Amino acid sequence: MDTTLFEQLPSILLNWLMSKGSVILVILLAMYVGFLILHRLIKRLQSYIEGTVAEQAQVQRVQTLTNVFGDFLWVLIAGIGIMTILSQLGIDLAPFLVAAGVGGIAIGFGAQSLVKDVISGFFILLENQIRMGDIVNIAGVSGQVEDVGLRTISLRDLSGNVHTIPNGTVNTVTNMTKDFSRYVFNVAVAYRVDVDEVMEILKEIATSLQADPVFGPDILEPLEMLGVDQFADSAVIIKCRITTKPIRQWVVGREMNRRIKKTFDARGIEMPFPHRTLYWGEQQQPQTRLAPELAPVLA
Repeated sequence: MDTTLFEQLPSILLNWLMSKGSVILVILLAMYVGFLILHRLIKRLQSYIEGTVAEQAQVQRVQTLTNVFGDFLWVLIAGIGIMTILSQLGIDLAPFLVAAGVGGIAIGFGAQSLVKDVISGFFILLENQIRMGDIVNIAGVSGQVEDVGLRTISLRDLSGNVHTIPNGTVNTVTNMTKDFSRYVFNVAVAYRVDVDEVMEILKEIATSLQADPVFGPDILEPLEMLGVDQFADSAVIIKCRITTKPIRQWVVGREMNRRIKKTFDARGIEMPFPHRTLYWGEQQQPQTRLAPELAPVLA
């Protein structure tokens, strides 16, 4: 063993610590301080938003966006710090950058759908297209939004089934409960009924429904009468609609339909429906004797 090397080792380490080592320590300290500041800024921003925004869905949306932005900054700080440390150690970064570029291309081809899902999910959250609790139709599936993530959207339908939809497949979003909702009525009455009288009755029913202490708070505007919509085969169709709070249109609509049926029955207003008559044919009587013209032939 060369004792001279061991004797010089402390001085070599001291010189390295005084030059490159000190720089690396400063870089590590700067990375730690950067992570700490970033964490506190994200928490303070989320706390401020929670105190100013009353709607929980908006709070969750902002929290998701800030967490995604924070993760991006975390990776950026870590990447810059590691590359600076490697350069201080005298490691040539060119081969690593080339390998990372080739590997990134390979991963990119293999994970195109994943990247597409993440990018689409980010813009869905950013544009506030849907929120937790909304009733939507996405990719041919209708249900209530239970979760909105960067990669998938979870919907629960009326039967309780949960559908997980990748964000990259979302082309059209039909939101039935954003800001307000509407229930459209197509009321069918007989041709002999006075349509003006029916429309006034519908308005009276809607007014009484709006004054109801149970259903009234869910109604935002009075009934909007759109008028006679079409002449069907056996009925005249009167169209009207009512504006409600989000998700409450079906509750209000069902109660309105119940009251329409009871009121029409009480006032003798006919609501026709198609009738079908089944014809079973006539029973064929068995032949007891041969026709005279066929008797010689069969004989």
